[in-house]
Amino acid sequence: MSAPRVYTERFGQAMAWAHAVHLGHLRKGTDLPYVSHLISVAALVMEHGGTEDEAIGALLHDAIEDRSGDDPEGMKREIAARFGAAVLAIVVGCSDAESQTEKDRENGNRALWQARKDAYVAHLRAAPAPVRLVSMCDKLHNARAILADYRRIGEQLWARFNGGRDGMLWYYRALIGAYREAMLAEQRPADDLMWSALAEIERTVAQFESLAAAAAPG
Repeated sequence: MSAPRVYTERFGQAMAWAHAVHLGHLRKGTDLPYVSHLISVAALVMEHGGTEDEAIGALLHDAIEDRSGDDPEGMKREIAARFGAAVLAIVVGCSDAESQTEKDRENGNRALWQARKDAYVAHLRAAPAPVRLVSMCDKLHNARAILADYRRIGEQLWARFNGGRDGMLWYYRALIGAYREAMLAEQRPADDLMWSALAEIERTVAQFESLAAAAAPG
C-alpha cells in the first residue's frame, strides 16, 4: 500500500480563496453556488491520485476564464503569488478562454464557440499530465451534471450552451478522443487511475447520448 497523500494548510487556503473569487457565481442554468463544482472537481482529482498542486489547480481551474474580468494577467499573477508557478500552469492549461469577456463575445455564435473548443481539444493532446487530469475531472463532473439535468428537464437543457445539443455531443466525444490519444502516447499502464477517469467520462457521455438520441425527431 502506498503512503497516504497529505494535503497541507495551503489546500485549505486555496479553498477559501476559490470561494472568495467565485462568490455570487452560480452554475450555468441553476441556483447552485459555483464553488460546489470546484469542490467536486478537486475531490475527483484527489480520488484519481492527484497531488496537492493538482487539487489546488482544480479548485482554481475556472478563475482566469470566468472571474478575471478584463484583467486575466492580473489574475494569473495573483494565482502565481499565492500558490506558485505549478498551480498557475495547471489553471492556464485548463482554461479554454482568456477571460469571461472573450466568452461573452460569442453571444450564441456557434462558429466562435466551435473555434474555441477546437483549439482546446487540440491543446489537450499535447498538454502536460497534470493539466489533463484536472481537465478530465472537470469534464467528468460536468458530464454527470448534464446527465442529471437532462433527466430532469430534457431537451431544454441544450439551450444553456452556445454549442447546442449537437455541439455538446460532438465536444465530449472529441475530448474523449484527445484524452485517449495523449494517454496512449504516454504509454500509461492499464491500472493508471487516469484510465478509470476516462472510462467514467465515456460511460456518462454514452448515457446522455442515448437519452438525446431517443428524444431526437424521426
